[in-house]
Amino acid sequence: MTVHPVAYRYATVNGHKIFYREAGNPAAPTIILLHGFPSSSFMYRDLIPALADKFHVIAPDYIGFGQSDAPPASEFSYTFDSLTEHVTGLIDQLGLKSYVLYMQDYGGPVGFRIFAQRPDAVKGLIVQNANAYLDGVGDMPKAVFLPLWERRDAKTEAAARSFLAAGTTQFQYTVGAKNPEAISPDNWTHDQALLDRPGTDAYQLDLLENYKTNVALYDSWHAAFREHHPKTLIVWGKHDPFFVPAGAEAFHRDLPQAKLVWLDAGHFVLDENTPQIATEIKAMFATK
Repeated sequence: MTVHPVAYRYATVNGHKIFYREAGNPAAPTIILLHGFPSSSFMYRDLIPALADKFHVIAPDYIGFGQSDAPPASEFSYTFDSLTEHVTGLIDQLGLKSYVLYMQDYGGPVGFRIFAQRPDAVKGLIVQNANAYLDGVGDMPKAVFLPLWERRDAKTEAAARSFLAAGTTQFQYTVGAKNPEAISPDNWTHDQALLDRPGTDAYQLDLLENYKTNVALYDSWHAAFREHHPKTLIVWGKHDPFFVPAGAEAFHRDLPQAKLVWLDAGHFVLDENTPQIATEIKAMFATK
């Protein structure tokens, strides 16, 4: 069996330290793995080596997540524009000229911004439980976030804080799993330790509120899909109560040729489905 080692690296972007994982031959097609909330590139620890025989793989941690710098909210503007700016800064520093984007959860708003800004550089999209349509927002997040987006105050913040709680973090990983015993507790233990750092709640609430800017960009992203028709693979956990199946189906309105693969999973899918996802990615994007 060929082993493709993963390197753990740091870069300084706009004065902030960005952590990223890298594997594979830099001469191969590049895939950038964009993580979700409340995770980090740690969520891709199994997928990276599964792809590294065919791809050059980069998986960054956003500012405030994982091993990257986490300045307090008083010193850094935690918005999806800012997260994206630091990812594109890393891309430029690494000299990456073309790449496929894999997006889960928060990775969607970051990746779709990159695609809208640099459509010629993005050679394909892999969408895994990442929304670009209101159809995909489940009743549970709607009940919490629509009031927060309309008016941020002590009451709406208190409801949003439930998404920072340990029980919610564990639930996000286990909900919809085919076999809950196959889901490693390292997932939520790792994420929660970072969420519980002093001051983290303040900037995570800023990002939860700022998510409304993503919804405001949906129409422009749809227009970009129609104009540039990127090759697209959608792999979606069909039991996700946060980003529901209608969100996956909605992509076909603007990307009718997209391939949609349903997974017997919830919001996070990789613990049980990495081999299948890696096979689908290679079939669509690997150099023949």
